[in-house]
Amino acid sequence: MYRVLLVDDETMLLDSLEVILSLNDMEIVGKAHDGVEALTVLSGAACDIALVDLNMKGMGGIELIGHMKKRYPQTRILVLTTFYDDSNITDAISGGADGYLLKDSGKDAILGAIRQIMGGVSVLDPKVMQRLTALVGKSAPQQPAYGEFTEREQEIAGLLVEGLTNRQIADRLYISEGTVKNYISAIYDKTGIHDRVKLVVALRG
Repeated sequence: MYRVLLVDDETMLLDSLEVILSLNDMEIVGKAHDGVEALTVLSGAACDIALVDLNMKGMGGIELIGHMKKRYPQTRILVLTTFYDDSNITDAISGGADGYLLKDSGKDAILGAIRQIMGGVSVLDPKVMQRLTALVGKSAPQQPAYGEFTEREQEIAGLLVEGLTNRQIADRLYISEGTVKNYISAIYDKTGIHDRVKLVVALRG
């Protein structure tokens, strides 16, 4: 049973999500209307994954994601919002969000995303993926060829595309997280792409 925190300034949506998730064997550890409330809940309750809106009064989702990744790095974050402009997408994912869905995705998509993220796979809404692809197309250099990488760099690039975090890559390959960061820095240098989100989109091709 996954322990879930819901963060949104729309009370009706919070209540609807609580019902849907509770009926699917998930425990709601708290509901918060902004980032400050969310951090208060997290200070007293263990949480596996948080569903976070971006545009909220008070502390918004982007700022909350930053605080959560520093204080509660094991808690996964699924952005659930109506906004998918370039700035929000890149800020959320670069900040550490494990997934990004739009609110109109539907019940099955939300439930599926939670399970995928808890399984270690990042999830992006198709519309979000289109925006990222367009963004990379405007600003990224030519798509990198895996042949330019060392064998280990190819391995790590593949795991980046799968959506794994640095810690998950380290665990998978039995190396330190610091070593993973060094390899990713080398990949950044070889591709000329120094943004994780843009790199993943370019590697996916």
